[in-house]
Amino acid sequence: MKTIILAGGKGTRLWPLSRELMPKQFIRIFDSTSLFQKTVERALKFSKPKEIFIVTNKEYKFRVLDDLNELGIEVPEENILPEPVGKNTLPAIFWGVKVIEESYGRSKVAVLPSDHLIRVNDDYIRAFKNAEKLADKYFVTFGIKPTRPHTGYGYIKPGEKLEGGYKVEEFKEKPDYETAKRYVEEGYYWNSGMFLFDSSLFIEEVKNVAPEVYNAFKEAKSIEEAYEKVPEISVDYGVMEKTDKAAVVPLNTYWNDLGSFDAIYEAFEKDENGNATRISGFKGDYINVDSRNNLVITERLTATVGVEDLVIIDTGDALLVAKKGETQKVKEAYKKLVEKGDERAIVHRTAYRPWGSYTVLEEGERYKIKRLTVLPGKRLSLQRHYHRSEHWVVVKGTAKVKIGDKELLLRPGESTFIPAGVIHRLENPGKVVLEVIETQIGEYLGEDDIERFQDDFGRD
Repeated sequence: MKTIILAGGKGTRLWPLSRELMPKQFIRIFDSTSLFQKTVERALKFSKPKEIFIVTNKEYKFRVLDDLNELGIEVPEENILPEPVGKNTLPAIFWGVKVIEESYGRSKVAVLPSDHLIRVNDDYIRAFKNAEKLADKYFVTFGIKPTRPHTGYGYIKPGEKLEGGYKVEEFKEKPDYETAKRYVEEGYYWNSGMFLFDSSLFIEEVKNVAPEVYNAFKEAKSIEEAYEKVPEISVDYGVMEKTDKAAVVPLNTYWNDLGSFDAIYEAFEKDENGNATRISGFKGDYINVDSRNNLVITERLTATVGVEDLVIIDTGDALLVAKKGETQKVKEAYKKLVEKGDERAIVHRTAYRPWGSYTVLEEGERYKIKRLTVLPGKRLSLQRHYHRSEHWVVVKGTAKVKIGDKELLLRPGESTFIPAGVIHRLENPGKVVLEVIETQIGEYLGEDDIERFQDDFGRD
């Protein structure tokens, strides 16, 4: 079986925990493993590393590679498919299926979102084996038995009984509470967003029910041209709700799409007062005084006194306080930041780059202080800035620095100065992580004040 992992979503409903350049699938919400990494591990239950294909945003390719490297899993780099622009799930899946057929011919294909929390057990394995048997004739989705009425999920009405599953009688959009209650009573399933099908059958059905998608890829001379032409459309709306070949296999395991902070709260363990907490960071801690049923994720000392049913998310550069039950509206706060051009919608205080990361420690008028972390064997682009100078102090490791025509090695405690307008580069030639404190001074300190001359990662 081949597997397509969808890893291109922006995770805007979990701001400020998730940002545009560090979306939900790559953050460590519950432990030291990202949701994307957990998805890869699930894919390995049925596919070899070379049979896993990952469709992602072009900005996330290095995150995908870093997460795979951290797991020690060698998915071929050509199996990572960076979309020029996000166009929802149907174009992403269709591209992945076409690449699989070009590489392997007709195949059984599983499709897994990378930002869900799923418990792998015997029922999970059994459900996928049942789906594989049905995939010669049907496009199989996996249905989760509802634990309660939920207005944030789509529903599936099962019809004719099949071996290991049911024909889909109808897909239902997210309902109101009373309708959701009726769906649960009548035996509907939650739509999990996972699929399994025959690749050739899928391509033929897309040709029949979504010809605008099929033709965009058929007529294009490049993937960029295909994505210019293809409409933005989900696989549910584009194929599953239109085909007469849809089937659902029940999946009896824990599943959570983590689509809001209410969903995050559900997935966390709670203390005796119903509080769910995750504390991280050097100074992170939580003090509770007569507070109940709150979700608290913080990077610094946080105390709650006499409050209930709140979501409190503190990421150092942003603070969210929301009432439980209202967290679907967080995306509206994100939209307002985007409209203002606020970079905190896009990047955390810690921003990840192909060479490592940087953390903004402090900033003010005409200055900014960062901690740069450069991975072993990696280097920043050969670059210059027109509006700022930089002062580097090595804290850990050894730095190889190029400034104009000069090259030098700096060890912990040593420093150097880069004037504005001078071409320079920072490199980690060692085998341990390099940490550098960078002080920027100038009239403009934006990340776009950069001219690259050479870059190991193909960035402009």
